[in-house]
Amino acid sequence: MALWKLATGSEFRTVGHLFGVSITTVCRCVQEFAAAAEMLLVPEQICFPDQEKFAEMAAYTERRWEIPQCIGAIDGSHIPIIAPQEYHCDYFNRKGWHSIILQGVVDGKGLFWNVFAGMAGSSHDARVLRLSKLWELASSGNYFPASTRNIGGVNAGYYILGDSAYPLQNWLLKPFHDTGWLTAEQQIYNKKICRAWVVVENAFGRLKGRWRCLMKRNDCDVELVRSMVLTCCALHNLCETHGEAYDSDWDASVAAEPVVALSQGAEEEGRDVREGLRD
Repeated sequence: MALWKLATGSEFRTVGHLFGVSITTVCRCVQEFAAAAEMLLVPEQICFPDQEKFAEMAAYTERRWEIPQCIGAIDGSHIPIIAPQEYHCDYFNRKGWHSIILQGVVDGKGLFWNVFAGMAGSSHDARVLRLSKLWELASSGNYFPASTRNIGGVNAGYYILGDSAYPLQNWLLKPFHDTGWLTAEQQIYNKKICRAWVVVENAFGRLKGRWRCLMKRNDCDVELVRSMVLTCCALHNLCETHGEAYDSDWDASVAAEPVVALSQGAEEEGRDVREGLRD
């Protein structure tokens, strides 16, 4: 039942009819499954790479995009939610709907190796990064192993790629701001890192294409949505590493339907279920 909910984004009532159980039972199944996955599956599938894994990720990225020492790409993605009763304005994003933010770092194969979810949708990507454990550890020099390589006279360590929203760091590179006066070398640099950075956007697309609950406002509270997001990221890695088939038609659906609103009845029903579970 939980997998059906995650994969289809169906309302609790629909899943309950399909499996012949009550709405409350479906909700409890989803809660228990997500809690167990967050405790056991997420640490197994989305874990801190060791030095050998970092070297392997850097080598793969260099072979594919000719960018040395790069171990991944970072971006944020909005996950639709029902407006919470408290601080609902904080969750209203620039796109015009309520959401929480998933910050993800992926390797060259599109597998998540660091995730942070739950920040309010109005938060800027740079603020989300600074409040994450990734920032704390990387900024203190305790995250990436000390493995430098001389590139053009500069000793470069491992780094990840971000877009213009992120702050430039020695472990996070971004494109030059295009003022219209970029040199030929800067333009080549921008083109190369942007081609590699797209891997994280593609990963988000495949994540939402396979786990449809991340595409529409579902009838769950914010904390459960956060747990479901982390669960889906772990399941994404599990499917990708095992070569699970992915239908390219799902990509088109992701592009066409970023948000599908719940009916008013379903939204009220979801609130009733959550209040009943709390009682």
